[in-house]
Amino acid sequence: MRVAPRVFDMLNAATAVVLGMASVLSDRPLYRSLDGVVLGVQLLLAVSLLVRRRMPWLPVWIAASAAAAIALAEAADAGAVVPPTHAHGDRIWIPVAAWLAVYAGMAYGGRVSWAGVGLLGVLAARPWGDDPTGFFAQSLLLVVCPALLGLYVAARARAVRSLTDRAERAERERHLLAERARAEERTRLAAEMHDVVAHRISLLVLQAGALRVRSPDASARAAAEEIRATGCQALEELRDVIGLLRRVEDGDDDTAPMPVTHAPVPDLAALVAESASVGVPVELLEEGASRTADPVLGRAAHRVVQEALTNVRKHAPGAAATVRLAYRPDGLTVSVVNGPATRPPDRALVAAGSGAGLTGLRERVALLGGRLTAGPGEGGGFHVTAELPAAAGARA
Repeated sequence: MRVAPRVFDMLNAATAVVLGMASVLSDRPLYRSLDGVVLGVQLLLAVSLLVRRRMPWLPVWIAASAAAAIALAEAADAGAVVPPTHAHGDRIWIPVAAWLAVYAGMAYGGRVSWAGVGLLGVLAARPWGDDPTGFFAQSLLLVVCPALLGLYVAARARAVRSLTDRAERAERERHLLAERARAEERTRLAAEMHDVVAHRISLLVLQAGALRVRSPDASARAAAEEIRATGCQALEELRDVIGLLRRVEDGDDDTAPMPVTHAPVPDLAALVAESASVGVPVELLEEGASRTADPVLGRAAHRVVQEALTNVRKHAPGAAATVRLAYRPDGLTVSVVNGPATRPPDRALVAAGSGAGLTGLRERVALLGGRLTAGPGEGGGFHVTAELPAAAGARA
């Protein structure tokens, strides 16, 4: 089980407290109390271990300073700090908890900690003593071994971080490759759709043009002209969409900030006239002061009305519809409400749709920070309402 870092630091500090108190207050102390000064220094070392991850140099230099003070005091007066009652090889010339400070300095610190550890090693060895063998062993156990352990832990942490970063980078690259593959597949499918649909619409436009020229009936020629114009407009819009997809695929920077422009909301009279020409009476109402808006908001409003009237023509033939455009200080509300159908819908026409028109509209409005609601209305009709914020362009 992995111990939390804070708990582990507290355990280290508690161990240092126990060792420090035992080294001064035991029946055979390793150090003289000196009126509590020695015990106070060791308790200070224990407290510094609580911040060893943020300031790893602090416990190292407290231990090194204490060891230097012991060495100077012993050089001036032998036995002033270390009682001479111990055998020469049993005397410890550095704080007993110094090994915890050494480990922290090497595991979490840098060059500043290394200098303190080196000083501790020299002071612990004391090669100028009568019998240096025991002091070299003291330096090995209290300084060298903890230092090596700290270096190993630091190297292992760096390796784990490197592997983690590499795994995260590989995951990001895999995600980017998958996104690119999906984008390329969408572009390929869009291109194929363009080829197939453009071919059929082109034939429709040509046939309508031929009918307009050859038909002796004036009404038939007018209808053929409307069909031809509608087909040409569909080809134009299809070409614009495919061109946008290809620009993104070719690497054009579509994330560059676009200049903020404003224009009137696209005229909805053309959509109303199209619906009226196929037998769907539509009333257009505008509320509030008409004003300019960013193009993103205008296109979204135009698309909502277009999709809603298309659904009326497909699913509620003969029904009357009302398009309401309400200007608000904080945005625009577009609603399309239709009554019940007066005749059965054309099954072939209904089956030709994808069924995802409202879903796509809802996603588009949500991306702009707005909200779209749709559902059955009173008397068996249907309603579509979109609330678009004024800052739609900035959000887009």
